[in-house]
Amino acid sequence: MASVSVPAERPGGLLRRPHATTGFWSWFTTVDHKKIGILYGITAFGFFLIGGSEALLIRVQLARPDQTFLEPAVYNELFTMHGITMVFLVVMPLSAAFFNYLLPLMIGARDVVFPRLNAFSYWAFLFAGLFIYSSWFLGGAPNGGWFGYAPNSVTDPSRGMTFYAIGLLIAGIASTVSAVNLAVTILNMRAPGMTLFRMPVFVWMGLVVQLLLAFSLPVITIGLVELLFDRLFGTHFFDVAAGGSPVLWQHLFWLFGHPEVYILVLPAMGIVSEILPVFARKPLFGYQFVVFSGIAIGFIGFGVWAHHMFAVGLGPVANTAFAVSTMIIAIPTGVKIFNWLGTLWNGDLRFATPMLFSIGFIAMFVIGGLSGVTHAVVPSDYQQTDTYYIVAHFHYVLFGGAIFGLFAGIYYWWPKVFGRMLSETGGKLNFWLMLIGFNMTFGPMHILGLQGMPRRIQSYPASLGLSFWNMVSSIGAFVIATSVLVFLVNAIASFRKPKQMEADPWDARTLEWATSSPPPEYNFEEIPVVHSLDDLWHRKYAETEGGRVVPVAAGGSGEAAAVEHAGEHGAEGGGGHAIHMPSPSYFPLIAAAGFPVAGYGLIFGVPAVALGLVISLVGFFGWALEPSAE
Repeated sequence: MASVSVPAERPGGLLRRPHATTGFWSWFTTVDHKKIGILYGITAFGFFLIGGSEALLIRVQLARPDQTFLEPAVYNELFTMHGITMVFLVVMPLSAAFFNYLLPLMIGARDVVFPRLNAFSYWAFLFAGLFIYSSWFLGGAPNGGWFGYAPNSVTDPSRGMTFYAIGLLIAGIASTVSAVNLAVTILNMRAPGMTLFRMPVFVWMGLVVQLLLAFSLPVITIGLVELLFDRLFGTHFFDVAAGGSPVLWQHLFWLFGHPEVYILVLPAMGIVSEILPVFARKPLFGYQFVVFSGIAIGFIGFGVWAHHMFAVGLGPVANTAFAVSTMIIAIPTGVKIFNWLGTLWNGDLRFATPMLFSIGFIAMFVIGGLSGVTHAVVPSDYQQTDTYYIVAHFHYVLFGGAIFGLFAGIYYWWPKVFGRMLSETGGKLNFWLMLIGFNMTFGPMHILGLQGMPRRIQSYPASLGLSFWNMVSSIGAFVIATSVLVFLVNAIASFRKPKQMEADPWDARTLEWATSSPPPEYNFEEIPVVHSLDDLWHRKYAETEGGRVVPVAAGGSGEAAAVEHAGEHGAEGGGGHAIHMPSPSYFPLIAAAGFPVAGYGLIFGVPAVALGLVISLVGFFGWALEPSAE
């Protein structure tokens, strides 16, 4: 039986590394990419519940005209925190959860390149979220929108936007180090034989996302530092009277913010590209076109940012250039959609819950994409830009796109992560409630926007005639909440079932299903050798001369072959040799813990800045000096 090697004697002292890999406290010291992926997922889902609750409060306020349920100042804080939460604390880290857990498994590796850096990225993300949310109790939450437009974000006298700047800087550190770690892992840790064009599409989209993060986060970091200096140290980057420019903030924010849209959506596109072939029982149509279209989306995404700024007054030449680039970026997106439809065409379709969410993703994303292309028409965008039409568009892209795709991935990989199946009945109820509630909530916002309802308003008079569709939208929000409740019940109920140790319950195509469910700590007892794209599928099936797919003779059936391959390459009980895995460490947590302490010091003007720096330095020096393994 394979085991993790542990030396007989451990040195003592402050630098002694913890050795427990099970139990409650092991989660605080783990460097296992799978546990870190689970931590990311649970934390992000917790923020999803909080952000969803904020959305429900907003919809209660807007359900009827002239409501006084929320005060204007509280409403501003709620819609700002809802946006910050959903973008930075939900969709990005949920995608990171999938990347952390699955990428090493899908490329045949035992872990990421830098396991302790991986743990550090999680703890920095967690502390960033807690830091931002602590603002509710320490002087007021951010209230300038998730986009933080200057000069309002500079001149607001409350502490909220300072929390915003520091919190997002900490979150940016987490995302940057994670991006470098995962990109290097993909490029350097692939199993023998796994060339770039034998990688699953999800791995490709993961690589594109990490590169987008690495190149776009420095831009918003500059903007946030300038915002922080304007607020705390009297600089004038965005002060017109002193020679600054509020438009500079918009350029910096959206030069990050539009690649950010694809940072949020490309993981879902990768997930759907893995699920559709499994449940259509045929290869992904046009694999290389799907890969190159993802790369094209990432590249062109850096050239469309100013379509968020058509009303700023950049001039006809700039507006025309960015209108054209906005139309062009729709082309690779359309390529992906037609390839997904080609995968479904004439397939042996199985409408399990992951398949339903994937199809829902395609349909909702198409609607969001079509409404988005209308913003490439500059005169039309002038009319739409501050209306609920925009709110409808980006929710169709980010909820109908990213969240539907992520839920597809949750249902698909749940048995891999936890060794248990989610209920199909509960899953389908979850899907239909979410689909109906989503369209009830955000479909009417297109109409409201075209009727002239402005964004970011706390109430509206009955004379505008907006009452009916606002009520429909508010009812839809509670239908979505019901669908999420169904998922929670389904998830909790799954843990009442005995662990399902079948390695490959979906009869899948990629390497993560070639090891036990859940995988052992070391992932694979023997690193697999890859011979083709969809290597696991080709180990299980062969084609006859007539083109008919039949199970390979060694297994007798697809399922048997999958189990055999899992036994060869990952399930317990195979090789009888020890496999050393990276040792746990306290220091990533300690290093990350200093950041919020320093942040509080900056806000409140206390010596906590020095204390935070000392805590982080202790973490980093301990990290550097601790034994490489124990």
